[in-house]
Amino acid sequence: MHTPEVWDSGDAYEPYVGRWSRRVAPAFLDWAEIPAGRALDVGCGTGALSKALIDHHARHVIGIDSSAAYATHATARVRRNAARASFIVGDAAALPFPAETFDASVCGLVLNFVPQQLVAVREMRRVVRKGGVVAGYVWDYAGRMELMRYFWNAAVELDPQRAGPLDEGVRFPICHPERLAELFKDGGLVAIRSAPIDVQTVFRDFDDYWQPFLGGQAPAPSYAMSLEPRKREQLQDLIRSHLPIRSDGTIHLIARAWAVRGETS
Repeated sequence: MHTPEVWDSGDAYEPYVGRWSRRVAPAFLDWAEIPAGRALDVGCGTGALSKALIDHHARHVIGIDSSAAYATHATARVRRNAARASFIVGDAAALPFPAETFDASVCGLVLNFVPQQLVAVREMRRVVRKGGVVAGYVWDYAGRMELMRYFWNAAVELDPQRAGPLDEGVRFPICHPERLAELFKDGGLVAIRSAPIDVQTVFRDFDDYWQPFLGGQAPAPSYAMSLEPRKREQLQDLIRSHLPIRSDGTIHLIARAWAVRGETS
């Protein structure tokens, strides 16, 4: 049975994925060569990519997300730049903007969660001017998004029938460079390219790694919190036994994102 995912607390999401997304976002924007104009952040979440767009001199940013709680969190994050950013609740597959409104549209860590991915990419293209940029990134769930990979490897080992289909590496085949490029091509974009973006994820100790999984936000934490306490402790112990914990207690992992970029014509 599918464990429903929860997206209602920016404060719980931040220590789990938000802190690492903040590191990916600037590198992604440099690689994607986002023009310094008006940008749309689709599936803005807690605002990591929107904040990076402002820091990269976007003239104005509009963020849109299906979660009102995340849009509120993003608004608070960019309060000092309130004149240059605004956030609304909406659907990636039905963007409420006229054609060619933006110089660029971007999405961070969201495409795999969108039910109508091709429709969303076409919408992102529609609202961007000719010669503008559409770009995004997703985690490499099946490979080097290691903090999640250790979690799901252990979960599937203990509970293959239930955890197996929930494993994000299995659920989200779109999170692969060739499939992302194909999606952008089908979406009507040109000059498409993709690349990996790696950031270090260093945890002070096992608690720093494990506690965010108890926040209940996103697939892995939702699964963890659906377990009865004894089974959750078994999962915790198995993950701990597999992680490369150093003698000082720190855990050094890699978070890889696959980035994709195309242009409108």
